[in-house]
Amino acid sequence: METTENKKELLRGGQFLVKETKAEDIFTPEDFTEEQKMMRDSVKEFVDREIWPKKEEFEKKNYALTEEVMGKAGELGFLGVAVPEKYDGLGMGFVSTMLVCDYISGATGSIATAFGAHTGIGTLPILLYGNEEQRKKYVPKLATGEWFGAYCLTEPGAGSDANSGKTKAELTEDGKSYKINGQKMWISNAGFASVFIVFARIQDDKNITGFIVEYDKENPNGITFGEEEKKLGIHASSTRQVFFNDTVIPAENMLSERGNGFKIAMNALNVGRIKLAAASLEAQRRVTDVAVKYANDRVQFKTPIAKFGAIKLKLAEMATSAWVGEAASYRAAKNIEDRINLRQEAGESHSDAELKTFEEYAIECSILKVACSEDVQNCSDEGIQVLGGMGFSADTPMESAWRDARIARIYEGTNEINRMLAVGMLIKKAMKGHVDLLGPAQAVGEELTGIPSMDKPDFNELFAEEKDMIKKLKKVFLMVAGSAVQKFGQDLEEHQQLLLAASDILIEAYMAESGILRAEKNVKRFGDDAQKEQIAMAKLYLYHAVDTVNQKAKEGIASFAEGDEQRMMLMGLKRFTKYDRMPNVVELRNTIAEKLTSENKYCF
Repeated sequence: METTENKKELLRGGQFLVKETKAEDIFTPEDFTEEQKMMRDSVKEFVDREIWPKKEEFEKKNYALTEEVMGKAGELGFLGVAVPEKYDGLGMGFVSTMLVCDYISGATGSIATAFGAHTGIGTLPILLYGNEEQRKKYVPKLATGEWFGAYCLTEPGAGSDANSGKTKAELTEDGKSYKINGQKMWISNAGFASVFIVFARIQDDKNITGFIVEYDKENPNGITFGEEEKKLGIHASSTRQVFFNDTVIPAENMLSERGNGFKIAMNALNVGRIKLAAASLEAQRRVTDVAVKYANDRVQFKTPIAKFGAIKLKLAEMATSAWVGEAASYRAAKNIEDRINLRQEAGESHSDAELKTFEEYAIECSILKVACSEDVQNCSDEGIQVLGGMGFSADTPMESAWRDARIARIYEGTNEINRMLAVGMLIKKAMKGHVDLLGPAQAVGEELTGIPSMDKPDFNELFAEEKDMIKKLKKVFLMVAGSAVQKFGQDLEEHQQLLLAASDILIEAYMAESGILRAEKNVKRFGDDAQKEQIAMAKLYLYHAVDTVNQKAKEGIASFAEGDEQRMMLMGLKRFTKYDRMPNVVELRNTIAEKLTSENKYCF
């Protein structure tokens, strides 16, 4: 068990918006323990030996290779990082879980998907919701890779509306078994899984129920499969429809309680979302790495293209999104790990501590899923552009990286659903009194109607203006969301475009703050000179965040405010997004790009 330092105040989920976070209180990748560094290096070595050289085979839809690699990952303990030792796992903390997911996922989306589906939604529901007998029976085999897991939720008519599934579970007359009938689709790992987490409805229950269903090729028990789906990317990820025709399972294979399936599904997705953010990071590092090496080698007009400003721009932006994504993902991961440990220290069971904590940080999980999945798509797109015609060729890894990245914006809940969830959950937390949004929102309202201060702040200290800007971006969210809640109340969820705009403000505030705090913490311990490129990345990301917030807030304000109210809010927005000293964006990008090209790799 990794220990927790309880000297700092640990922010609850969503509180980052209304409480100040100090740089020394966040966890960054530079804080990895020696054990975590060893784990990272062993995963990287495994990927470079077993996955990266066989990339072409994965693109040829070699599903057997995916199963073989997953088996080897199980032998090395990578599938059981998050599983307690008593179930044959490694029993490591959540940061280590994220780290393994991060570094095993970058070489091909096929393994990223197989790994994520197995360790997350395939294993965790049993670990978190199963009774002790179920855990003892299934989890050790899943943790070691003896069996593989899959998760059967989506149906032809039930995608984002997960609770509307039509698969039925009927109790047999003797009360000893359930008979399952129905159809599931887009099931990752279906082709080689031995254990399926299946969601079905009992009679006319309002909510679905979860079941553990075993599959044995010798005794299929009414389980049949569709052909492998033909997909844009993740070619060697087994994805099939699964059909249940009078599939009989023991009554004791019900997971948790009757009608608890929707809750299981949603909480499993919270974990999946933050792990999907992690799974997007190494892909960005590798894509940036390939782009930097190519830009240094490719000579046009007697000059390596890495020397051209247009290429420097792309390389700098690619590296920045990866670096800030790391900052935000590991910041949240450590908050989750610390909260789990605090709950366990207070006497809660491992499963209860994890369940309550993932539910608590659901806002951050959705934020990270959206931000990192979109960054990996942009990064791979720019990677293709840096390579030009070669980027479009299947002979280089860029085109498969681009195709593999596309699914990340769809699964674990589409990015549109996650955007609306993030704001919706934050407002619900405020209504329950878990996050005080009302007081800060009222304060922003008073600030808008008051006389602006003419005092010029002292921004001479490093990051003083940037931290002030982040406070102001949070005020923009409070201004827009607070006014929208006042205007629409419970009907706010019907105004989806407004929620999407507000969500982008929330996302940018969290991501930009994470970058600034990571750079500030590292400057304090390593010095300005050693961190000048990191300083540049933190400032560059914030610059873009301010632009995004400005645009989305205007869109939101114009959608519900008119006349004097609109003018007042737009004036407030102008004040909240105004730099005192505008950063030299070209200089920031050049600083980052020159470090990358001199090192000839992603070096942060």
